[in-house]
Amino acid sequence: MKVRIIVISLLATMGLSGQAQPEDNVLAKGEGVWMPKPQVTVDKKTKKKICVWDDTENNSWHENMGMITNVPIAKDFESEFPSSRTFGASNTPYVPRPWKLTEENGETVLHCYLQMPADIVENLWLASNETAILDRETGTMYRARRTVPDCFGKVFSVKGKEGTVLDLQIVFPKLAETTREIYIYGVPNWYMRGYSVMLNASLTAHGQFVAYDKKPNCHQPHLVADAKDYDKDNHKSWAVYDDAHLIKPVADGTYALWITPEATYLAEACEMNWNREYFGRGGNTILLDQSGHQYKCKDVLGYPNDNLFWNEGLSGDYFAIFYVFDPLPLQLENVTLVVPEGEPFAMWGANWSGKVQQLNIKEMRENQRLFDYHQREVVE
Repeated sequence: MKVRIIVISLLATMGLSGQAQPEDNVLAKGEGVWMPKPQVTVDKKTKKKICVWDDTENNSWHENMGMITNVPIAKDFESEFPSSRTFGASNTPYVPRPWKLTEENGETVLHCYLQMPADIVENLWLASNETAILDRETGTMYRARRTVPDCFGKVFSVKGKEGTVLDLQIVFPKLAETTREIYIYGVPNWYMRGYSVMLNASLTAHGQFVAYDKKPNCHQPHLVADAKDYDKDNHKSWAVYDDAHLIKPVADGTYALWITPEATYLAEACEMNWNREYFGRGGNTILLDQSGHQYKCKDVLGYPNDNLFWNEGLSGDYFAIFYVFDPLPLQLENVTLVVPEGEPFAMWGANWSGKVQQLNIKEMRENQRLFDYHQREVVE
């Protein structure tokens, strides 16, 4: 029977252990491949679901360790890999096989994630002395040192609750700082047999490499007067700013987006109709992906987060407000901006309306050049 493989995208104690992972530096990550679930049987005595991992190549000549314990489980798996909610659901015929490459404690760690398709999975295989990372540019080879759990070069089984995500880890020497493109060998269950990976990059669903952005270079506005006993119904209590991040005129509703490993930056173009004008938003602004995962607005560069404020300049100015959100996965193609309506406030022409707007990530990243700082030019 022909096995169907779905390649989505690239992008970096007890039976199972739930201990937290250390802080790490993500070099690359990706959705990997989605494999059909192996046939599941039910043990009549224990009522446990059991499957044999038939994707493992014939390893009959290797030692079978039997059931192993102290297998780490993944924390925040669905937030890191949102599409797993759809393809990895219990009612779908596929098992997600994402991965993440990190730098931890002076070593390089390949995290291989496996969502348990049954309560007991047998015939698993992770790594051996054939497992290596090759620096494509220099030819330097980094051989696998060990695995977590300790199953190096051996077949093993694991017991846990169906749907639990295993965090199987392969540890390598630290990659050189100059490493950009690598090949990964010897991880057959994740189809890494000369698997090409760009560090700090990901593949879209269309197979194009997408690298992380650098943090936008935001010209910090000048605080003229700080807020005093802020009250949304008292405009004299609002903070006042000038010397904003000016940009060239753009069409209404223009946004730009920067995706970094630490945060997502969304720039909104604002038009000054008066020399002094107030701005703000309703609070609880989020970005929403297609799986329903929310990315919260954590900060606003140089301006208050949520509160109304005054901006001083010249009528006809265009300037940018940079919002800081939780980091977005690189493989996303669209995102929805949700701005809730703010509470009514006492001010002439008061308007704090909400909006829901779908945004194309590729287009917004291409808009970055439109938000370069532009010194005002005045002819009198």
